[in-house]
Amino acid sequence: MNVFLWVLQGLLAAAFLFAGLNKVFRGREQLMKSGMAYVEDLSDNTVKLIGGAEVLGALGLILPAATGIAPIPTPLAATGLAIVMIGAIITHVRRKEVPMGVIAPGVLLILAVVVAWGRFGPYSF
Repeated sequence: MNVFLWVLQGLLAAAFLFAGLNKVFRGREQLMKSGMAYVEDLSDNTVKLIGGAEVLGALGLILPAATGIAPIPTPLAATGLAIVMIGAIITHVRRKEVPMGVIAPGVLLILAVVVAWGRFGPYSF
């Protein structure tokens, strides 16, 4: 189970790092053109804040546990990313982007909850 959780952590970290860096370094117009229409409802600073949270969450999934310095941030990062995905689902539902706008955040939410459960509970470091 520990290997399974590490694989999930790696996949989540890659997905959130990619998405977060896109939001941090690309403008709203570029994001809208690439299919992220929801950013038109958000300010530039809000988009950058969400991207920053995703990048920090991605790093928090891997680095604390991998270094062994302080493993408790790993399940906290997974919990934080789950909260970000709840916000994403709410945003897409409000914009009536169902079901396509809800599938990817829903899958990421489930995976983040599994990592948080495993790392807080029976498979903690």
